[in-house]
Amino acid sequence: MEESVRDNADLLSKGDYQGLTDHLASLRYAWMIQQALLPAGDVLGGLLTDHFVLFLPRDIVSGDFYYAWADNGFICVAAGDCTGHGVPGALMSILGISFLNEIFQCGVRHKANRVLNMMREKVMKALHQTGDLSTTKDSIDIGICIIDKSSGKMQYAGANRPLIRIRNGEITEFRPDLMTIGVAPLREVAFTNNIIDLKKGDMFYLFSDGFTDQFGAVTNKKFKHANFRKLLESVSDLSPSEQKNTLEKAFYEWKGEEPQVDDVLIFGFKI
Repeated sequence: MEESVRDNADLLSKGDYQGLTDHLASLRYAWMIQQALLPAGDVLGGLLTDHFVLFLPRDIVSGDFYYAWADNGFICVAAGDCTGHGVPGALMSILGISFLNEIFQCGVRHKANRVLNMMREKVMKALHQTGDLSTTKDSIDIGICIIDKSSGKMQYAGANRPLIRIRNGEITEFRPDLMTIGVAPLREVAFTNNIIDLKKGDMFYLFSDGFTDQFGAVTNKKFKHANFRKLLESVSDLSPSEQKNTLEKAFYEWKGEEPQVDDVLIFGFKI
């Protein structure tokens, strides 16, 4: 099944819809829509000179998504991880991207935690989430950064997704709030806005949990977060394109013949 999915993804990227197997042919529409909503490479390149995106959907379309927006000297980047994968996850990712666009287009002040607070309200309203047992539990985990190059500072807010910085070979992890976007908590509180001083050469990483949760063919264990941190440290001195290639190779070497358990997303950018 996995080889079939990857073969079909290759056909889609080449525009060869006739070559698709029948049971996956309908995914071409979902794939095309999701690709259109994700920021194009030239858009990201215009905002972030040094960056990479490692994006490995499990089932062609993905519950993971990445995002970029620029306005009045501010640059916003984000990486989201929605409930599920495949078509259900992709529907949630489209919802997340649409709400982020709506929030920024309405002229909200550039505060990372405010964006997540507003996004949570929109997701809960759209999915009719009230917190009772009958409510759908679909949600979005996300890390969002807002860069202000004029001040040399960056805001970070996280809903269950951390931010990692590597500066001069030293790794620092900024912890997220242990809340998601959606599913009304018993006591709803605002997300935390973290202010980070930037230095030239800082390398930052936003990511989903797909890499760390992947089982290895040799060990039959998950890759785990501690090993992921060490892996990022080992590649941080490479160029963004080399980092992407090395991380992708490491993922497939670890996975081996094991099935991919989830979508994988790593969004790295350098200041």
